[in-house]
Parts: sequence; C-alpha cells; structure tokens
Amino acid sequence: MVNRFAAVNASLILKIVGIVLIVSFLLDFLILLLPFQPTDRLWQINLATALVDRGIVPLVGLGALFTGYWMDGASDGGSTGFDLRFPVLILSSLLGLMFLLIFPLHLNNVRQASVQTVNQINQEADQAENQLKNQLAQFQAQANTEQGKAQLEQLRTQAKAQFTELLRDDQKYQQALNNSQLPAAQKELLRKFKANPQELDQFIAQQTDPQGLANQRLNQIRQRKEDAAKQARDNAWKSGLRIGISSLILSIGYIIIGWSGLRASGAFQGGGRKGKVPAR
Repeated sequence: MVNRFAAVNASLILKIVGIVLIVSFLLDFLILLLPFQPTDRLWQINLATALVDRGIVPLVGLGALFTGYWMDGASDGGSTGFDLRFPVLILSSLLGLMFLLIFPLHLNNVRQASVQTVNQINQEADQAENQLKNQLAQFQAQANTEQGKAQLEQLRTQAKAQFTELLRDDQKYQQALNNSQLPAAQKELLRKFKANPQELDQFIAQQTDPQGLANQRLNQIRQRKEDAAKQARDNAWKSGLRIGISSLILSIGYIIIGWSGLRASGAFQGGGRKGKVPAR
C-alpha cells in the first residue's frame, strides 16, 4: 500500500513537472514573439536562436509527463483526470515541424545578415580611406608652401632635440627604460637610438613624412576591415552551424516522439482508438 501510494505521488509529481516545463516554454514562445516583426531579419535570427536554446525544455517535459503516465499503468492504478498524452503528442509534432522549418530559414537569414554586415564594413572602410586621402591632399598642399615647410622643419628639429637630450642624460635614459607605463616598443626604439644615432634621424623623417604616415594609417584601416569582415563571417558560420544543427536534431526528436505516439494511439487509423494512448 505504501509503495503504491509512493508510486502515485511520484507519477503525479512527474506529470506536474512535465506540464510546467511545457507551459513555461509556450509562455516564453509567446513573449519572444513580442514585438512582432516578421519582416525584420535580425528579429527572425534572435527568435530562432532563443527558441532553439530553449528547445530542450519541452522535450524534458514530454519525458517527465509520459514517465508519470507509465508509472500509473505500472502501478495498476490507472490514470485519473484528463488524459494529456494525445494533445502533447500533437504539440510534439508541431514543434518538430517548427524546428524543421527553422533549420533552412535560420541558415539563410544568417548568410544574408553576414553579407550585409560585410558590405557595411567595406563601406565604412572606404569612407575612412577617402577621408584620409582628402586630409593627406590638404596637408601636402599646405606643406608645399614656404610656411608649411618651415613648420615641418621646426617640428623635426624639436623632436630631435628632445630625443637627443634624453639619450645624452644617462639618468633620464634609465628612468625611461624603467618606466612601467612606457610601452615596450618605445623602449626598444630608445635602445636603437642609443646604439645608433642615425636611427633617430630616420625615425623622425618617417614620423614627419605625410605620405608615409598616410600609408601606415591606410594599412591599419585595411587590416581592421579584413579582421572585422573575417570575424563577421566566422560569427555567422558558427551561429548557423550551432543553431541549424541543434534545430535539426530537435525537429527529429519531436517528430519521432509525436508521430510514433500518435501511431501507437491509433490517430492515423480510421476509428476507435483516436486520442487514447494505451498505458504500458
């Protein structure tokens, strides 16, 4: 008697857990639909990702629910109340169809979003390059004047004087090398300047050459463009692969559960047992 009472309680708990998991997923599904924007590709991607990430929840609920009904049959007590097995089998089949449709739709949306992101990255990089070229043209035009040449030469003279003073004073030189806030690349430059003063002249000439600086900046813009485009493609590939495969696996699981259960209940037959899943 005690074992039978415990089995009844356990089956009831499993049924409640199953119902709670299934209902919570349906509530999440309704909430995720808001605000409803079916034509927005980003909304579709986020919805598919959220649904697939939560897709295991009703699957666990189905397992708990049917385990509870199986325990009812095993205890010879029979199930009481409204039999939920047939409607949840219908729901399982619908979920399987939904996740099956998500698979190709999500892959297509992610691919199109990746192409759009890469095009935007290219446009922003082209704008930055054009802006840099315009600034270079203006600076070169100003540098070709007598006043511009004088300012550039003065800048070079001041920079060389500052570095020379630092390199000649051993105490300041060691303090600069021991400064933890000074980047390692600048410390390496100081060592080169100390060992070969001609390196200093070449460095100042490079750093005050408008064309050289523009080329460095241009290379940085193009490198960032390539890195951003590669990251966008990688993120799209990973998202499409993870969500797509997970959605396909979930659809197979739900369809097998739904169709096999409905077939066992006689839902695909023309009479008698429809809506009634035999207890085992």
